[in-house]
Amino acid sequence: MAKHVLGAGLHFDELNKLRVLDPEVTQQTIELKDECKDFVDKIGQFQKIVGGLLELVDQLAKEAENEKMKATGACNLLKSIIKQREAQQR
Repeated sequence: MAKHVLGAGLHFDELNKLRVLDPEVTQQTIELKDECKDFVDKIGQFQKIVGGLLELVDQLAKEAENEKMKATGACNLLKSIIKQREAQQR
């Protein structure tokens, strides 16, 4: 256990080295640092997943737009064929 020295917030650790922070606070700080690193790693993984999802959605949107353009072109072609046939029948 740590001992207080001169009431100035100084402590001796297990190896009798003089420390400014209480060993318990030091341990909590290390644990918090590890938890933060895990959190940052998980956020990085989440960003990769979301990035992949956005790329997939963009690709699907482009394909849907292409199909829409093909359908519009086909519709316009049919309209022009109908007009030509109507003109020939007159």
